[in-house]
Amino acid sequence: MDEDLPISVQAKLKSDTGEEIGSTLDLPLNINKDQLQLICNALLQEEDKPFLFFVKDVEITNTLKDALDVKILNSEEVLEIIYQQQAVFRVRPVTRCTSSIPGHAEAVISTSFSPSGKKLASGSGDTTVRFWDLHTQSPHHVCKGHTNWVLCINWAPDGQKLASACKQGRIMLWDPNTGNQIGKTMIGHKQWITAMAWEPYHINPECRKLASSSKDGDVRIWDTVTGLTILSLTGHSKAVTSVKWGGSGLIYTSSQDRIIKVWRAEDGILCRNLEGHAHWVNTLALSTDYVLRTGPFHPVTDQHTAKNTDKNVLQQNALQRYEDVCRHGPERLVSGSDDFTLFLWLPEKEKRPLARMTGHQQLINDVKFSPDTRILASASFDKSVKLWEAATGKFITTLRGHVQAVYMVAWSADSRLLLSSSADSTLKVWSMKTKKLELDLPGHADEVYAVDWSPDGAYVASGGKDKVLKLWQH
Repeated sequence: MDEDLPISVQAKLKSDTGEEIGSTLDLPLNINKDQLQLICNALLQEEDKPFLFFVKDVEITNTLKDALDVKILNSEEVLEIIYQQQAVFRVRPVTRCTSSIPGHAEAVISTSFSPSGKKLASGSGDTTVRFWDLHTQSPHHVCKGHTNWVLCINWAPDGQKLASACKQGRIMLWDPNTGNQIGKTMIGHKQWITAMAWEPYHINPECRKLASSSKDGDVRIWDTVTGLTILSLTGHSKAVTSVKWGGSGLIYTSSQDRIIKVWRAEDGILCRNLEGHAHWVNTLALSTDYVLRTGPFHPVTDQHTAKNTDKNVLQQNALQRYEDVCRHGPERLVSGSDDFTLFLWLPEKEKRPLARMTGHQQLINDVKFSPDTRILASASFDKSVKLWEAATGKFITTLRGHVQAVYMVAWSADSRLLLSSSADSTLKVWSMKTKKLELDLPGHADEVYAVDWSPDGAYVASGGKDKVLKLWQH
């Protein structure tokens, strides 16, 4: 080492939201990531929380010296070391298909794990909804009642019932434990249903209200106990493609009329229109999707929650988790369109988008926020997945590997891995650390339409044109 190069630096630790912790530290340049971790935990008075560290936008993966250009270091300058908390648990990458479960007689169009990750359901072109037993990896119940393709399914936030909607425009509720229909079939939409969203658990733990969007241009809010429409949200001039029920009591809808509408859930009043897309809006995602989906269950860390059945306690848990996610700022919304672009919005108060994200060469089919709300992943017919900074919409990188259209993406619960499914019959697992392909999962005989990663991280389920539901595990 040269004589004149410094062996230590003045540094300050700052969180990724800008709060400083402790005073200025005199750190040796050969300090490594694990030692920084110990200092950070001591200053925050936290037990063993994992962090990522960055200095001048470079991640410290080994020592501080490796991440810096020591030659141009100014010894007077106080270095800012930014720390970012990571999920405490780790999800292991799925590496093999543990079972291929036939049963559906037509393509599997949707598949979804329950909020706790303990149950799995799928909907198919064969008009049935099926529940699968994850322990024996075999079919559990076959639910018959629809007379046309089951296009979408959605678990209630308490995990006690599943809603399914078909091409006929009908919605049915099912009991996952018996496979029996709950209540009456909900009839009202004049054309097929494109999406559904339940009222979040922290707003109402009764899980009675369900919103549905349809090709008929309407959005309906149902009382699932009486089976009747409570509110009809009319205003879109073309098919509604997606509906999201936000955590602050707003409902967001996107449409082929190129407009995204923000509604007040309690009375159906239209708050504002979000405009900017030049073509059909296909997909919406909320930064709070993951916490709203898992509500009272934090599948990986709260083993006791599942056993606790007091609704008030569960509601407090769900509210606490929602507020934790919104501490960095209000709920964000992202929209993906046939105009090859994405828009990032602060829909609770802004009509203008925060960012316009361009780069895809074909229509955007799916977009999802990572559970820690830091990264956005978008899937496109241009065979690629793109990653963006969720706070600013800044482009990060393109994940290439699929040889046909990418239909869907799903995040692991710890936000370290991303899964994509494609018309090329494969699933691919991408590492967020390297931003590269971690694993290739071939096995399907045809296009893969539906994929979901269980909230407890244990399983991936995929289904598609080959009528087979596959389960993947580590």
